[in-house]
Parts: sequence; structure tokens; C-alpha cells
Amino acid sequence: MQTDRYAQRGVSASKDEVHEAVKNLDKGLFPLAFCKILPDFTGQDDDYCNIIHADTAGTKPSLAYIYWKETGDLSVWRGIAQDALVMNFDDMACVGMLDDFVLSSTIGRNKNLIPSSVVKELIDGTQAFIEQMRTYGINIHHGGGETADVGDIVRTIDVGFTIYGRMKKEDLIVNNIQARDVIVGFGSAGKTSYETDYNGGMGSNGLTSARHDVFHHVYRHKYPESYDPAVPQDLIYSGTKSLTDKISIAGEQVNLGKLVLSPTRTYLPLLQQIVKNHKKAITGIIHNTGGAHSKVLRFLNNKKVVKNNLLEIPPLFKLIQEESNTSMREMHKVFNMGTRLEIYTKPEVAQTLIDIASSLNIEAQIIGYVEESDTNEVMVTRNGESFSYT
Repeated sequence: MQTDRYAQRGVSASKDEVHEAVKNLDKGLFPLAFCKILPDFTGQDDDYCNIIHADTAGTKPSLAYIYWKETGDLSVWRGIAQDALVMNFDDMACVGMLDDFVLSSTIGRNKNLIPSSVVKELIDGTQAFIEQMRTYGINIHHGGGETADVGDIVRTIDVGFTIYGRMKKEDLIVNNIQARDVIVGFGSAGKTSYETDYNGGMGSNGLTSARHDVFHHVYRHKYPESYDPAVPQDLIYSGTKSLTDKISIAGEQVNLGKLVLSPTRTYLPLLQQIVKNHKKAITGIIHNTGGAHSKVLRFLNNKKVVKNNLLEIPPLFKLIQEESNTSMREMHKVFNMGTRLEIYTKPEVAQTLIDIASSLNIEAQIIGYVEESDTNEVMVTRNGESFSYT
């Protein structure tokens, strides 16, 4: 089974073991909020709350490493910085946190393989993202960080951030998804008004599967430091493609390595406009990261979510499916499949949200709706095939 293949690589789309380990921890002030909401420890003001979030670029740096070694292109490391940043910021944005962030970085590297030039690109990429967001009125304050030489425990490099924010409770968005809500889905692929290149839509989830299922076994022999040696060898770089192979997208020839390494798209400029003007109409915001289209299950209360009009699958995900022969059910649990952000809202507001997305050149449409149910369920229908998650 493909699910077993994914697990044998030492990863999990749903992180069931992690959720089991933390199930008895305090879930914060609002258990259904997308991020944990804490009391205002800093200001001791009951009208405010604290949010702290940590995340990394996952295994994406392993692919950046072999791409850089093959091509000498250092610029891919700037994208890795953005990957780790967006995995934090966009999660926090789902609860309405959209300004005055404080961040700290944690970079663990194998100094024998990762020179200072790579670290500099990561730092410069971080600063470039901060400056870009400032042009949209989103203020991010860099509090420094730690770069550690830990070759004994990190094979190449690990890139992560911890981000803190303080906001008024009245500005929070806490998931309260209701029957008869519609779901507006926002695309992860293409080229927004604030992106310089075509984005394949991968984000920072599913990279372990994507890179091994798509790229050729020659990389298994050339770069043993880029994978876990405990994984069965037939699951390591078992695809047919080279990093520098080209794929035709919208009449352009796009490099496959760069396509998979597309920096994770941030929805901060989009959410800033939507939340500022339409917060009262929003019943939920879901960032389809770990668990992808099953992610919303964690934020439902006896509801069935029906996704029967998803955005078209971008070329990158079609390629992954063709190379791996993964079932569509598993694909939609591992990958966002072109829809990485969902807003649950009232039908009469949906077109307004779609129009805001269009102004930023982000594809968007109504992708489904919500029904009452005795249990929580997500039903996906795609090209005549239906499958569910519970």
C-alpha cells in the first residue's frame, strides 16, 4: 500500500503519534482555534492574548541541498527561509494574527557540508521576506536566533523559526464552522502579484514523498547524506526525473528541481484584506498543511465537510501522482493538491472573497460546503471518484 510506503520513509501526513503524545496537554483558551491561544502573560491584560508558534521547512532543505550541489545555485536557500517562515505566519494568520510578529530563528547545520555562504542566503532570504511584507503593512520584528554546528545529529541542515504575537481577543478568529457554510478555496500554484516566478504549489508538506517518488536513483548514490539510511533503499529516489529536467507549464519550460522547491506561498497579503473587512462573516480558516484536505477534521464539531468542486490539480501534483502511482485519497491527505487555504463563510460573502483573491492574482472559488452530522467527516469528490476521512 502507498500509505505504508510513506510511513516506511519515516514520515506521517496526519502526525497521529504526535497528536496522541500531546492529547493531554492544555489546548489553550479556545480549543478549536487553529493555533493555541494563551492568556496574556506579558501584559496581564484580560482583553489580550498571546500566541507562540514554531515550525521548520521540514525535509525540503534536503532537496535544496542536492539541487545546490548539482547546480551551484545558492538562491534556493532563500526559498527555504521563506518556507519555514510561512509555515509559522500563515498558521497564525488563521486565528487573525496579522501584524507585529516577533521571530527567532534556529538553524542546525553540519558545518562540514553546509558553508557560511548557505547560512548567509538563509539570513538574507529572511530579511527579504520581512521587507516584502512591510510593503503590505505587515510588521515583522527579527529578534535574532541561533545557528548551531551539530553535525553529529543533523545530516545536512535544519531550518526553523519560533514566532510570537500579542493581540486583542476581540480580533481573534476561532473556528466555529457551521452547517450551510460554503468553503472558499485559494490556490497554491501560479504566480501572485507579489511573486516573481511561477509557484508549483508544493509548500512545505509532503516533500519526503515528492522528492523520493519523482527524482532518479542516481541521487541516492551521489548524496547519501540527503536521506535517512534506515529507509529501505528501493524507496530512496525511486523516480525517473532529473532535477534539471524541464516541464512545460502555460507555454513556459520550468525546471523540475526549482518547481518542487517553489517557496511556500504566503497568504498574509490576502488574509490581511479579508480579515480587516469581512471578519464577522468568517466561521473558520484552515491552512491545509499536515494532513492536507483532512486537516479540517481537527476543528469540527459534528460536521461533514463536502469538497466537491476543488481547484484544478496543478502540473506538479499530477507529476507526483504519475511517478508514484499513489491513490487520489492518499494524495489529498499528503498534498494540498493546489488548494492550500480554505475559508469557511456564508454564501453571500463568498464572491467578495474570491474577488479579493483575484486582485492579487490568486485563484479562488467555492470548493464545497458544510452539513450537520453525527460525527466529523470530510468527503472529497474529484473526477467522479469520492473518498472520505474521519
